[in-house]
Amino acid sequence: MNPSSAGLDPAGAGTSKLGAVLRVTSGNFLEQFDFFLFGFYATYISKVFFPSSNEYASLMLTFAVFGAGFLMRPFGAIVLGAYIDEVGRRKGLIVTLSIMASGTILIACVPGYATIGILAPALVLLGRLLQGFSAGAELGGVSVYLAEMATLGRKGFYTSWQSASQQVAIVFAAALGYLLNSLMTAHDIAVWGWRIPFFIGCAIVPFIFLLRRSLQETAEFKTRRHHPTAREVFRTMLENWRTVFAGMLLVAMTTTTFYLITVYTPTFGRAVLKLTTADSLIVTVCVGVSNFIWLPIGGALSDRIGRRPVLIAITVLAICTSYPALSWLAAAPSFARMLIVLLWLSFFFGMYNGAMIPALTEVMPVNVRVAGFSLAFSLATAIFGGFTPAVSTYLIQVTGDKAAPGYWLSFAAVCGLVATLVLYRRGGAVERSATVV
Repeated sequence: MNPSSAGLDPAGAGTSKLGAVLRVTSGNFLEQFDFFLFGFYATYISKVFFPSSNEYASLMLTFAVFGAGFLMRPFGAIVLGAYIDEVGRRKGLIVTLSIMASGTILIACVPGYATIGILAPALVLLGRLLQGFSAGAELGGVSVYLAEMATLGRKGFYTSWQSASQQVAIVFAAALGYLLNSLMTAHDIAVWGWRIPFFIGCAIVPFIFLLRRSLQETAEFKTRRHHPTAREVFRTMLENWRTVFAGMLLVAMTTTTFYLITVYTPTFGRAVLKLTTADSLIVTVCVGVSNFIWLPIGGALSDRIGRRPVLIAITVLAICTSYPALSWLAAAPSFARMLIVLLWLSFFFGMYNGAMIPALTEVMPVNVRVAGFSLAFSLATAIFGGFTPAVSTYLIQVTGDKAAPGYWLSFAAVCGLVATLVLYRRGGAVERSATVV
């Protein structure tokens, strides 16, 4: 019998579910905090590490390095995901946190191009690659842990806290940026002030390590008789490549929306809409709070009515309204319009992702659940989400249309709709697979 179905505490004796959720999602907080900082301070980072007489070229180089970290995610998903499926969720998540922290410290401490020349951007790239390698399995490991500790009929609600923890990081990072913007001059922030949030990220690493070390292994993993070797994980992944590919398309909608409304928002507000930095930061804080609210609602609703109706309804809404909403914003940019549009896109993200995360854990073969989830998520993030800032910047530059990112988001929504129809084409195959395992 699955311990979660018996109502026992699957996170370990004496450990509350709330405590387990906080411990396992703490690494997610650090990951998203660092990723968001790189996107938010892209204009400053571009001048320090990628100086150029062409501001567009400098910014594109920065976003390319930002995206390069996502290209490492599939490799991390395969290598670290297989490791977590073999040795356990707890040990694996401590390893991913160690690698992630190394990349964060490196980026925070690297001197600028003016000091060490070409070595500066090379080291920043290395830091991003380390972060991406670790993040490739972090999300999958956390999501699967939450799914395996969830009580019967509440998997959607529990797994939604994986992404909800990231929204706390976004709110914290944006609020910190707003504070710095209020206390420091624009020149000081550009020269050295942008590093302060990165050093804060380094400072919280030891605390998160303490939380992760006290994490207990899930009962579902401990009671499993066979733990596959890395070779067995790779073979099973190859045999189920169609499921992984469909899962990647399923994630496309959520990862594109997320990076559009969080990481790209500050740059979009300042460089494209010509709004103030304060306006962009306040909108970003509101988006993070909105995401935090809608995610558990989306997960709980999918527990009640099923994953399929939620996924289909949200993707159709996104296809029909993304570009018109951004066009309305671009026609007369203002703080109020930006807030309304971004909160509407936040509704898409929260509701869709709340249902998508449990669906992705359910469709993957149980013995390679972390590796399968991580690979599908990482491929989508590498192809869609990670390059959303760069693609959005490019589309606006080429078309001259400030609402052009809406095309990219609509395309991602089409991918999510197709994946949903494929995965559920036999009338709820995903849900049935969950009951079997």
